[in-house]
Amino acid sequence: MTRVVITYGTFDMFHIGHLNLLRRISMLGDRLIVAVSTDEFNAGKGKRTLIPFEQRAEIVRNIRHVDEVIPEVSWEQKVEDVKRHEVSVFAMGDDWAGKFDFLSTHCEVVYLPRTEGVSTTELKRSLSRFCSVSREDILRAFDVIEQLRKDFG
Repeated sequence: MTRVVITYGTFDMFHIGHLNLLRRISMLGDRLIVAVSTDEFNAGKGKRTLIPFEQRAEIVRNIRHVDEVIPEVSWEQKVEDVKRHEVSVFAMGDDWAGKFDFLSTHCEVVYLPRTEGVSTTELKRSLSRFCSVSREDILRAFDVIEQLRKDFG
C-alpha cells in the first residue's frame, strides 16, 4: 500500500529551509502532496506574500520530492484532504507543534524540526531593512567607496 504524506505551507520566498523540510517530509512516505496557501487564504490570515500563488505553486510543483500540489483555501479543508487523498502522514514544521493533533484520528501527525537560522519572516525583515536605505545613502556609499579606491587603490 502506498504511504501518502501531506503538508501545507505558503512557501513565499522559497529558501533552503523549505527545501530541507520538503525533502525530510518526503522521506516519511512514498508520495508527497503539498498544499500551497492561496493568496486569498493568506489575506484572510492577515499575511501578505511577495510571490503570487500560481508562481509559488509552480516552484513547489517542480521540486523533485513533491508529487502533487493542491491549493490550500481554508483551515477547515485538512480533514477532507486527508480523507480524499488517503493520507497516511500529515507533517509540518515543529513551529506548528500540537496545532494539528486533531488529525491524529485520521492519520499519523508528525512535526519536524526547521532549518536553523532560516525563516521567511527573517528574510522579509532583512529585505525591508535593505529596501529602506535611501537612494541618496546608496549613492553616498558608492562615492565613499570610489574615494577609498582612489586613495588606497
